[in-house]
Amino acid sequence: MQTDFYEQLTDSQRQAVFHTEGPLLVLAGPGSGKTRVITYRVAALIDSGVQAYNICAVTFTNKAAEQMRKRCAELLGFLNKAHISTFHSLCVRILRQYSSQANINRNFSIYDATEQAKCMRQAVKECNLNTADFSPARMLDAVSALKNRLVDVDTLKSEANDFFSATLAKIYTRYQKMLSEANALDFDDLLLKTAYLLKDCADVREELSNRFRFVLIDEYQDTNHAQYRIAKLLVSQHNNICATGDPDQSIYRWRGADIRNILAFEKDWPQATVVKLEENFRSTPNILKAADSLISFNQSRKEKVLIPTRPEGGDIVINCCEDQTNEAQTVASLISELADEGVSLRDIAVFYRINAMSRALEEALIKNKIPYQIVRGIEFYNRKEIRDLLAFLKVLINPEDEIALLRIINTPARGIGKTTIDRIKAYAAAGRLSFYEALKQADKISSLSAGSKAKVAVFINTMEELKKQLDKPVASIALSVFEKTGLSASLKDSSDTDAIDNINELISAAASYDEQSDEPSLLDYLQQISLFSDVDTYDIGRPSVALMTLHSAKGLEFDNVFIVGLEEGLLPHERSSEDDEDIEEERRLFFVGITRAKLRLFMSYCQYRTIRGQLSRSIPSSFLYELGTCRNNGSHNDVGGIYYDDEYQRSRTFSPVFTPGQLVRHVSFGLGRVKDFVDMGENSIVVVSFNSGQTKSLKVRFANLLTFEGDFS
Repeated sequence: MQTDFYEQLTDSQRQAVFHTEGPLLVLAGPGSGKTRVITYRVAALIDSGVQAYNICAVTFTNKAAEQMRKRCAELLGFLNKAHISTFHSLCVRILRQYSSQANINRNFSIYDATEQAKCMRQAVKECNLNTADFSPARMLDAVSALKNRLVDVDTLKSEANDFFSATLAKIYTRYQKMLSEANALDFDDLLLKTAYLLKDCADVREELSNRFRFVLIDEYQDTNHAQYRIAKLLVSQHNNICATGDPDQSIYRWRGADIRNILAFEKDWPQATVVKLEENFRSTPNILKAADSLISFNQSRKEKVLIPTRPEGGDIVINCCEDQTNEAQTVASLISELADEGVSLRDIAVFYRINAMSRALEEALIKNKIPYQIVRGIEFYNRKEIRDLLAFLKVLINPEDEIALLRIINTPARGIGKTTIDRIKAYAAAGRLSFYEALKQADKISSLSAGSKAKVAVFINTMEELKKQLDKPVASIALSVFEKTGLSASLKDSSDTDAIDNINELISAAASYDEQSDEPSLLDYLQQISLFSDVDTYDIGRPSVALMTLHSAKGLEFDNVFIVGLEEGLLPHERSSEDDEDIEEERRLFFVGITRAKLRLFMSYCQYRTIRGQLSRSIPSSFLYELGTCRNNGSHNDVGGIYYDDEYQRSRTFSPVFTPGQLVRHVSFGLGRVKDFVDMGENSIVVVSFNSGQTKSLKVRFANLLTFEGDFS
């Protein structure tokens, strides 16, 4: 690698890049060049003589992994064989390679969210339970949480000590049995089974640890317990782990992420080197100052300061709007003004806490003729015609996948109805056969009519003929399936041109995969699709405004950012109001949103908002008053200030009832001293640092604080 590349690094980046043996923790603030450090580190290791084959770099999205691979190739001047992927992709690779040791079939399917929901619904019913009382979605969440903590069925059974846990154990058992019968794994199984494989098979653990002599894990603050265990087991032979992340950006607790993994890194590896990346190359100083002020209210963090490298920029603007319609129109008008100034729409994003908030924004953008794209879900792969074609492809690889098989057996309609299916299922159960094997023996099923047997035979013969093409390029297989299964004819008969266009797009995507892959295979292609995430669908080059949740914004950056709905109950979300850890995560989520902005930051809240059909009075988010002091003094151009609109200024007309330094007592939190007071009349906020070490932002009218004179003790 050319040495002039290294000259682009800061001192702290260089320290992280050239660290070699032993554990390394890189605390990387937002915009601090974290991706650059990881890619340069991979390149520097290879440049120093480490074989690329011995390097494993793991991140959390396909897009981030692809970006990492491209940057490494650019630095080195050639493609290398370092393993760079998501955690789940790494686990799939390990499980397919060591499938016999993991006691699974290597051609397993990976069930997506829709398939998992169908499977769980059936599991609940087969346990003779009411899906209204034991919601499949809730049961899936519960099972997912157990798997993320590496709690298997047997462990849960042994620990179940109440009705719910005993019932959950029954459902979990049936759900896993259904997955096993279908030769399928869900997303959490990929982690759980890999962790158990590495723990229980010393030879596999040692082989992989010796293979991956240097392990780099990005976004370490977002790892769950299963990922944490996998990481520790992978480095068991050498401890050459480089963990990169930021506790202040841990926002996935709700899906199992454990911030303690990064906070306890130095306890896990006492000899660890710690490097802080504090220089921020993304945002203007005032944005960073507000972000620093906000996040300082959290207790679960590692101290660091965001050091700006960009020149001063414009003020942060906070708008009070009458309702969500007015808020959306305000956002649209400001975007139009930016566009008139020459700002590209691709440099503008709007963030919100929940997906439902996008509706008013979409209507306003359409009304103002502003192009936009929503970064929400992998909607292309959820279209019926796409799911139908993919189900055919899944069955070719894994005939045991009953959910996929039941989807296609009468798609398009071929006269194989429910009665026929039920009779074949009964035959399969009696003979302990898979549904596919039973279909192949349909001529032996006495309860089937001759006509039904003939229809099943046509279907099975088609599938068996298509299986003979599995060594062909994926695009060729997909095209054959589309034409020979009757899907093409049925869509042409329906004159559904959009559906046909979508199929053509899928086949084109498959052709692109064939061209880019060293060893293309249908199995690998289906794996890639199954592991797509929301952010992987974002087209960064499209000239349109990006609409997305704050969670989806992680890892992205924009010149101009709008954050809407800054109200109590939305941000922080109402579900977090009674839990300190949840409140801290909501604050981190806001911190992530703020630090996506490079030049301008616009925030807004409403006086009224319609929720579940009811118009309700809103209260501004307490987080707004943790951003720092308003310094505008009526001027939009006061450097480093936060500009509040006139409505906010009118709300600050009451005399403060608390002063900084004042001693107070709270019935639950005990003795404390006032740090800050924000006068908003009946909605005033007081910030108190309590003797327990906690800092709380409290609404004065609910806090019932006792005030008195005395020493803070």
